[in-house]
Amino acid sequence: MSVVFDLDGTLLNTLEGHAGSFNRALQSLGLPAHGIDAYRYFIGDGATRCAERAVPAERRGDQSLIEACVSYFREDYEQTWHQTTRPYAGINDMLGRLQDAGLLLAVLSNKDHAFTDQMVRTSFDAIRFACVAGYGYRGIVQHKPDPSGPGLIAEVLGQSTHDLAMVGDTATDMTTATACHMLPIGVSWGFRDRAELEGAGARHIIARPAELPDLLLQPTGAF
Repeated sequence: MSVVFDLDGTLLNTLEGHAGSFNRALQSLGLPAHGIDAYRYFIGDGATRCAERAVPAERRGDQSLIEACVSYFREDYEQTWHQTTRPYAGINDMLGRLQDAGLLLAVLSNKDHAFTDQMVRTSFDAIRFACVAGYGYRGIVQHKPDPSGPGLIAEVLGQSTHDLAMVGDTATDMTTATACHMLPIGVSWGFRDRAELEGAGARHIIARPAELPDLLLQPTGAF
């Protein structure tokens, strides 16, 4: 049994950092900014899709504008993400319990791989993740729900995707899991609500990180 975690909204609270960097990118282009809660629905499918959602509707077909917004965002985010990004309460203890029990752990994010790898190494230096994969990893991993990420992680772990649980906070995570025959486990502390997770096929929904080891390590197990 192995566990694959989404990053944003699941392990790390990155909402303020994303909102700040994207809003500064928009303002640098003379475009209106958004309230932080708007980014709960803008982010989750990669930087380009976030930019497309954040710019005014009538400008979404302007590819050069979208590219400029993404470029500004990446430059700003690289310098500022660490100022506001933190693991959710209880995450480190949860990861430690799973690691101590011998489960293999992995991360699969729609964030660019360079950011994903840096943020995981910085935030979880005591946890040994067997695989960390963001968008573009090894030139293979595409944005979820594309199956390339789960397939690569399963290969690295030497397992089938049937032996993996996918833990995440959005419908994208749940649809990725079900399409790849992984166990879909939703978390309600992230960016989206319980109804979205249920509608996307979550088999279990947990409200606190401590519930995950209780779920996976019980004698019968969630699988």
